[in-house]
Amino acid sequence: MKSALNAYLSFKDNARDAMQFYQSVFGGKLEMNTFKEFHATENPAEENLIMHARLEADNGITFMGSDTPSYMPYESGARISLALNGDNAEQLKGYFEKLSEGGTVTMPLGKAPWGAYYGALTDKFGINWMVNIAEQA
Repeated sequence: MKSALNAYLSFKDNARDAMQFYQSVFGGKLEMNTFKEFHATENPAEENLIMHARLEADNGITFMGSDTPSYMPYESGARISLALNGDNAEQLKGYFEKLSEGGTVTMPLGKAPWGAYYGALTDKFGINWMVNIAEQA
């Protein structure tokens, strides 16, 4: 098995909605397990929250996420940016448009100084995204 780098996203009580949204954007297979399924909480209010989710799209995009239980610290602003890179302009522009629905475009998709088309946004779940479309020769 080859090594891979996957993003793991932390949410506060909305991982299910977020991961289903990302599945609607990227397609693929989404697996989700609750804290109850893993017997990982004694708090009844957290039983149906997501302990682990994995989205694996047909094109190789894979990332995971979970809700943050009450016994762990959660900082909304302490998140990472996810970068989508490639040369399939139509697909990447589609991702950018879908991810921006309900979110905030912080840099519209346009020609970047390094020759690619680049844009950035924060989606409706507070996740920062960067889209870089390689210049076509």
